[in-house]
Amino acid sequence: MAETGKRKDPFRGYKFKVEVGGITRAGFREASGLDSAQDPVEYRVISLKRGVTNDAELWAWRKKTIEGTIERKNGSILLYDDAGKEKVRWNFVGGLPTKWTGPTFNATGNEVAIETLEIAHEGIKKA
Repeated sequence: MAETGKRKDPFRGYKFKVEVGGITRAGFREASGLDSAQDPVEYRVISLKRGVTNDAELWAWRKKTIEGTIERKNGSILLYDDAGKEKVRWNFVGGLPTKWTGPTFNATGNEVAIETLEIAHEGIKKA
């Protein structure tokens, strides 16, 4: 009789952190764009969404790009299990903030104000 292995449940998608050039943040609502394809692409982009706070480090990086100072950074997106242990890491190289989108405001709602930062990169690897 074949022996079954220990059950391995998938990790939940809500426990993650983002590291970019020494800046580590856990307050993002969403990170997307982790993909790999063989078709030629003009650029690859990671999109990060988070609630607006007074933390301005990533905005300062984007502002430098707007002003003409190109500062590429390597970074990671880390996924944690329910116990808080790192389980999976995706590392990207040569990241450059290419787009920032501010929140949408609605006086009749009570949602968190969300901002989006898009980072073009030169490649991504699962570690």
